[in-house]
Amino acid sequence: MVKKINHVAIAVPDIGAAARFYEQYLGLKLAGTERVPSNKVKVGFLPVGESRIELVQPDAPDSPVAAFIKKRGPGIQHLCLEVDDIDAELARLKAAGVRLINEAPVPGAHGYRVAFVHPSATGGVLLELSQ
Repeated sequence: MVKKINHVAIAVPDIGAAARFYEQYLGLKLAGTERVPSNKVKVGFLPVGESRIELVQPDAPDSPVAAFIKKRGPGIQHLCLEVDDIDAELARLKAAGVRLINEAPVPGAHGYRVAFVHPSATGGVLLELSQ
């Protein structure tokens, strides 16, 4: 079951440069950065109420986010929904024939377990599930 929107991710070439806009003009504060080796990215979170904006910077030339920026430029990269039981959600989606990028959770930022649903199954939006 979906609990809430955990974050909206924005692909950026540089977290620090991107964070300056949100800090200077919107009063949001970057709550630190973290490397996520499983996705070859560095992330920075800007808390907004119960949710967050996640700035996602490629951490390797072969990162999926590097490919995203090269193809589309910086911008919204995915939506993350927090779920109660990611294993059960992935099993349910797989049984329903939903195309998954990850059939099993991988380590994400802040100790979360995450998995991605392919955009072809969601109407064009890369969807991350997290627990």
